[in-house]
Amino acid sequence: MRYLHTMVRVSDVDASLRFYCDLLGLRELRRMENEAGRFTLIFLAAPGNELAQVELTYNWDQQGYDGGRNFGHLAYEVDDIYAACQRLMDGGVTINRPPRDGHMAFVRSPDGISVELLQAGKALPPAEPWASMPNTGSW
Repeated sequence: MRYLHTMVRVSDVDASLRFYCDLLGLRELRRMENEAGRFTLIFLAAPGNELAQVELTYNWDQQGYDGGRNFGHLAYEVDDIYAACQRLMDGGVTINRPPRDGHMAFVRSPDGISVELLQAGKALPPAEPWASMPNTGSW
């Protein structure tokens, strides 16, 4: 398993970049604009420590966040997403967003922190029971 990033939602890209980059000293590594999904992802890291990233997510149509929804999730890359999800499920963890695509899943910690699991390398071929498993709760 390898740590990937921590995601936080932001309501003002310019103000957030001023804080994280100009004042805190992080550097922008890459940016992705998704017109269809109406969001922008901006990945930041401290100079010399590019493996510990912060993902700023700007949802274009969001009117504000409440209830802690501005904190998004922790993300980890795993060698086998199906095996990781099975191990979690066998341990009593609900798979909130199953890896139907062989690439991405979400679970929650006992305290409700969302954790994203991403398949290392290419997505695995769709497989049961994951391919037909519905989402459960929020992620």
